[in-house]
Amino acid sequence: YSEAEAAAKLAELGLTGWYVEDGWVRRKYNTDGWPQTLMAVNAVGYLCEAAWHHADLAVSWGKFWVKLRTHDSGGVTDKDFELAKKIEEVVLYRPADGTALAPGNPKKFVFHKA
Repeated sequence: YSEAEAAAKLAELGLTGWYVEDGWVRRKYNTDGWPQTLMAVNAVGYLCEAAWHHADLAVSWGKFWVKLRTHDSGGVTDKDFELAKKIEEVVLYRPADGTALAPGNPKKFVFHKA
């Protein structure tokens, strides 16, 4: 995918917060603190290993960044979009209202902010 095509694909998939820059599909996540950052990064690591498609990660207190591109193809491919969707689903998971698990952790946990 070109950068313009990749940006259009992100919009089509509803992956808000994800963007394309310098040949990578990227996303910054904010967390409620260091323990939440570590748990989320470990979840991303597990998904990447399960998919055999490894993200580049940058980790700091209260935030982390995910960068995806298919290294052996030299650019963004469908693999990146599929993994981005799964990362988004898992990292931002919160129990639905009305379920036995609701309301879940009362802290912000992992969230999006500019």
